[in-house]
Amino acid sequence: MISLSTQCLRAAAFALVFAGLTSSASAQAPYPNRNITLVLPFAAGSGTDTTTRIISKELGTALGVSMVIENKPGASGSIAASYVARSAPDGYTLIVTTNTPHSANPYLLKNMTYDPIKDFTPIARTGDLPFMLVINPEIPANSVAELIALAKKEPGKFSYASGSSAAIVSGATFARLAGIDLLHVPYKSSPPALTDLIAGRVSMMFIDVLTGLPHVKGKALKALAVTTKQPSALLPHLPTMDATVKGFDITSWQGYLGPANMPKDIVTKLNAEIRKVVERPDVKSQLAERGMEAFSGTPEEFDAFLKEQLLVWEKLIANAGIEKQ
Repeated sequence: MISLSTQCLRAAAFALVFAGLTSSASAQAPYPNRNITLVLPFAAGSGTDTTTRIISKELGTALGVSMVIENKPGASGSIAASYVARSAPDGYTLIVTTNTPHSANPYLLKNMTYDPIKDFTPIARTGDLPFMLVINPEIPANSVAELIALAKKEPGKFSYASGSSAAIVSGATFARLAGIDLLHVPYKSSPPALTDLIAGRVSMMFIDVLTGLPHVKGKALKALAVTTKQPSALLPHLPTMDATVKGFDITSWQGYLGPANMPKDIVTKLNAEIRKVVERPDVKSQLAERGMEAFSGTPEEFDAFLKEQLLVWEKLIANAGIEKQ
């Protein structure tokens, strides 16, 4: 007869073996086999948040798992970037990033808590989010030239809000190239900045088209120009900043990164599925309606682009005369 203690020992041993087999099977299961977290550097309602939700819904369906959106705004995207940089490189924690954390911060912040290149694995670029200059409708200006004239007439009266590096650099570049005195009012993200702009507590703002356009259509804001040197296909009726302020050319990009040293097979799979989603006509159309020019490419192309953008933003920030904070 087998004693009760012996039976308990056998049961415990069996449980350990079963747990080991289950763990091993889970580890060997094809990627992905559980939810993927997408960390965003900006608040809910921002352009990055809105476009990511469109793409991630289709991406989750393609991968057969849920995509969990986790907004971590603050410190110009550094909080989100640092969090992902220190996460396990297993493909289950990614960042949907922009030029703010990965192109501009090295030249805007004195204390960087991550390296924008060494601490990340490029996966796929997903497109550009053009910016536009919007003003409070109470300001009696219907063009960039008229706004400049008003600012020169009353130096220091007008202010610009910012909720991202593109907005910070655009405002400072505008002031320098136009020769006007503007007060900078920084915010953690674009939605609260827009609230104050609509209320008239600040005068103007450079904002991504996706976030700002609904307020322009609703007459709560007035749009004067796009920030890209070439006219935007999404807003063909708006002139460019460069048409009035020569040399003005700023845009915002978006893409997926993971922690450094992600397995190549996982990167390849994610890149392939992201590209399929982004290149779908229905998804492109949804994103275009919200102000995003969607396109993608290989991880290698994205890696080269990231390194190139560091040089572009270093020059933009130096030319704008912005000092590190």
